[in-house]
Amino acid sequence: MTAFPVAACDPSRPAPAPPPRRRSEAVAALKDSTSVGLGLLPLGLALGVLITHAGLPWWFASLSTAVVYAGSFEFLLVGLVLAAAPLATVALTALLVNVRHVFYALSFPLDRVRGRLARGYSTFALTDEAYALATGPQARSWSGARLLWLQLFMQVYWAGGAAVGALLGSVVPDSVTGLGFALTALFTVLALDAVKEQRGDLPTPVLALLSALAARLVLPGQMLPLAFALFTAALLVRHLATRRRPSDA
Repeated sequence: MTAFPVAACDPSRPAPAPPPRRRSEAVAALKDSTSVGLGLLPLGLALGVLITHAGLPWWFASLSTAVVYAGSFEFLLVGLVLAAAPLATVALTALLVNVRHVFYALSFPLDRVRGRLARGYSTFALTDEAYALATGPQARSWSGARLLWLQLFMQVYWAGGAAVGALLGSVVPDSVTGLGFALTALFTVLALDAVKEQRGDLPTPVLALLSALAARLVLPGQMLPLAFALFTAALLVRHLATRRRPSDA
């Protein structure tokens, strides 16, 4: 006669704890995104107000933030749409403004995200803010689900702010100033946090600053692509120098 474990049949013993659910990952991602989300909301509001004041329908804000979702390029897109710019001009402008995302993909932890659809959305939703949070030291243990929820919440902040701004744009006077500075303030905070986390690697922001200044002096009209090219070259040179140093000793 087979004997069954008493613990398995004893109703007085508590049931084993269920495995962690995706809800906990979503809650953790919501907490992670709160600080940045507070900066994305006013940015979205500014975009929505700009769209309404430009004479475009309110739903253009929701369409843009859902399909384009490119931050600063969406502000430029409003002017391009009003000017009826050719599609080639729009595509070239998008490339020049967002070319930095090519470098983001080199270190973004996309390998943790499982599933083709999930990876496709994570690639689409790779923004400056998501990159800054997902590549920090505190994010090394984050799961793919947590990263995906983080990106989703950030798009909700952006799209929600833009929708509210578009709906309320008619009651916001043109004389209101300061909304556009939210973008500068947000990137300043992200940059300061990155410098604090670098600890012992201060040359990285110094290299970035020198690359930007050099690009400004050499090609002010094409500052962004040249600055990224110089910064990438500087990082490669530093990497090769530090890798060869131990073997030379």
